[in-house]
Amino acid sequence: MPREYVDRGQFNESGFYLEKSLLGPATLDCLKELATKDAVAEEGRGGVRNLLDVAAFRKLAESAPLLGLVREILGEDAFVVRGILFDKTSGANWKVPWHQDVTIAVTNRNETEGYGPWSIKAGVVHVQPPATVLEKMISVRLHLDDCPAENGALRVLPATHRRGKLGQAAIEAEVSRGLTVICEAEAGDALVMRPLLLHASSPSSVPNHRRVLHFDYANVELPTGLEWRERQVFSCQELVERG
Repeated sequence: MPREYVDRGQFNESGFYLEKSLLGPATLDCLKELATKDAVAEEGRGGVRNLLDVAAFRKLAESAPLLGLVREILGEDAFVVRGILFDKTSGANWKVPWHQDVTIAVTNRNETEGYGPWSIKAGVVHVQPPATVLEKMISVRLHLDDCPAENGALRVLPATHRRGKLGQAAIEAEVSRGLTVICEAEAGDALVMRPLLLHASSPSSVPNHRRVLHFDYANVELPTGLEWRERQVFSCQELVERG
């Protein structure tokens, strides 16, 4: 499987690219400590949801390096809407089949045309929105550890985000004829991708920490009655202070 990466200029066509060395060594050390102290997964579980509830991780998601990167793609009004920590270890080493990320976190359930099915994840209401919402989102996966192929690196099928939301038969068809790219990364690298891009990962063959901070960003308003669960609304004074 190829390991070549497209550059940022080809992102709209490919649906992903690797931003090298977005985080420096000092920041990485700090984030690893925070992940150990403030984002501890339950026994046997390889992740922590609702990561933006931890102030330090929200600050990171809204920091200039990340928002600058995101807003070059989504526009100046883009905002963070979800945060998750993934960590493959010997005690939580799982396979993720080919899929698209098709759910968003909202404040409450309000039956709305085009939205559904609904689910509850870690106590938070989630719903599948129309593809038109997902097309105005991107995900940024920050690697806290080196992630070679043998440590469960993400695999993607380039350009499949352009197919819209796919059913299982369509996913299998894309996988059968697609060219898989392994997104190997080093600690500090960020994988930027569209939620509708088909992706998967294998169990790690050398289980070690494979910590990834996954942040979702959007630049789209939800219909009346639905609100992004993680979106923060700032007062005029706060906006001035934030620059």
